[in-house]
Amino acid sequence: MMKEIKFTNKALKQIGDLLSKKDKGSFFRIAIKGGGCSGFQYEFTIDKEKAEDDLEYDNILIDKTSADLLKGSEIDYVSELIGEQFRITNPQTKSSCGCGVSFSL
Repeated sequence: MMKEIKFTNKALKQIGDLLSKKDKGSFFRIAIKGGGCSGFQYEFTIDKEKAEDDLEYDNILIDKTSADLLKGSEIDYVSELIGEQFRITNPQTKSSCGCGVSFSL
């Protein structure tokens, strides 16, 4: 399943940099939660616990439900005038808001 989600080198480097500042054994978690101005939003957190339904790619965890919604996506890390952020290009989204964090399916 994780093969169906692509990570750019910039995203993997940023995730590695973030985790290098945390306790050994920490994971970078990507999840999709209800909320935001378009119905769903991406959530990026540092987690120490791996759940039973988590899919793992190196030191990245994604729960099975979120992974299904991320199928075919590319995860990148971009620097823009408004700041730096993870950006997900998800072919399953029908629309997204201007901030790029919230979307609808």
